[in-house]
Amino acid sequence: MARRRKGRPISGVLLLDKPYGVSSNRALQKARGLFQAQKAGHTGTLDPMATGLLPVLFGEATKFSSLLLDADKRYQASLRLGQTTATGDAEGDILSERPVPELESSRLEHVLAQFTGDIEQIPPMYSALKHEGRPLYELAREGREIKRAPRAVSVYHIGLLETRESGFSIDVTCSKGTYIRTLAMDIGEALGCGAHLNALRRFKTGPFDAESMVTLEVLEHLSDDERQAHLLPIDALLTHLPSVEVDDESVARFRQGQALAYNETYPSQTLIRVYDRTRTLLGVALLNEGQLAPKRVINTVEDI
Repeated sequence: MARRRKGRPISGVLLLDKPYGVSSNRALQKARGLFQAQKAGHTGTLDPMATGLLPVLFGEATKFSSLLLDADKRYQASLRLGQTTATGDAEGDILSERPVPELESSRLEHVLAQFTGDIEQIPPMYSALKHEGRPLYELAREGREIKRAPRAVSVYHIGLLETRESGFSIDVTCSKGTYIRTLAMDIGEALGCGAHLNALRRFKTGPFDAESMVTLEVLEHLSDDERQAHLLPIDALLTHLPSVEVDDESVARFRQGQALAYNETYPSQTLIRVYDRTRTLLGVALLNEGQLAPKRVINTVEDI
């Protein structure tokens, strides 16, 4: 007999404001406990020192987590000039110290422009990328340095927010895979004094922004019904995809994993949201040669 999963079979999306000093997984587990959810996951890990938007997915929503992994992001970052650290952020040991030159806004803007557009980054050793099955940060803690290949990323915008004697803050909109720590270090080298990331806060990921975030502290003081009101429906993850409604016969076939005929003109391999006539989300299908092949199917209507 299959073991019964503990917790409640709730599904939805929670836009959590992750606190400082807490890992993304720890924040996820705290949120899961508050909602007593059977199943939970998150997308787009934030380092413990980073704060801000962490989408937490409950139940059937976890089936669609990969759709957010490719999403663009927006951050506000604080850079500390004149110091480089082992981790590239404020939590690492100081490796070097150099004088900070006088920084005029025009020079800063010129340097920031060099890192806007399609650029290449070398991933930091203190990252979750794996080498021979082990995360790089584990190897870094052992004192090992592994050669990393540069990766292409896109930085759509860098805006200068404020300057200080020891550094400045920027607003960054970028593609998936962009390391803001690496960006901070590279900007520091371009300025000739080195730098590390002093603080980081995420304000946007994919279709979600900071306006609807809620903290763990607030959730702890809410009633169950009030917490539920903070959950977004599953299809909040899918607003960028085209959609189709199908009849009752097609609903049954889709839920059984059978492909459906579809004549709309979209490129092959397009992902499409599939709904029944009541606009209840059934899942996501992949369009291929005039057929919708189920790719992610929601198991039960009641848990949405």
